[in-house]
Amino acid sequence: MKNNRKWEIDATKRVAEIMCASARTAPKAKGIDNIETLILSEEQKELVIAEMERIAMEEKVGTMKKTFLRDANNLEESHQVVIIGTRLKTIDIPYCNYCGFENCSANKKAGGVCFFNSNDLGIAVGSAVSIAGLNHIDNRIMYTVGRAIINLKLLGEDVKLALGIPLSVTGKSPFFDRG
Repeated sequence: MKNNRKWEIDATKRVAEIMCASARTAPKAKGIDNIETLILSEEQKELVIAEMERIAMEEKVGTMKKTFLRDANNLEESHQVVIIGTRLKTIDIPYCNYCGFENCSANKKAGGVCFFNSNDLGIAVGSAVSIAGLNHIDNRIMYTVGRAIINLKLLGEDVKLALGIPLSVTGKSPFFDRG
């Protein structure tokens, strides 16, 4: 017989898997899928926490240092961490210019970020966190986790934007009232 705590933690594993499936099936511009997902193993989670702490230590003072340290602490308290990232590839939508360049060719040449890659990432993350919310699993979208993931290349060389979503099942969410 399992105790409730084990069931609760197991639930975060199942929800994390469904979150990744939801991110995969989220609508994407022109149906082009540049999204990558990952559920961190315990070893990967420790690497990400160490990278977040390293980033924080590079900052002398200020909110960046506090933010990365606070979020690293939140990762330590989480039961699962879902990562969603995107490769940066222009998708050749004429007359767009949302990226600030004249066209997709100019964006590619300058190494810019295609608006639609960022937008698709946001939609995929929104779809994923809706699954967590529907299942009453505490979560928080963290750019700091994504930054560490990109630095560590855990989603591969060509993924340049990522966000992390730690999951927790406790009596009070560790992701709010964080100071």
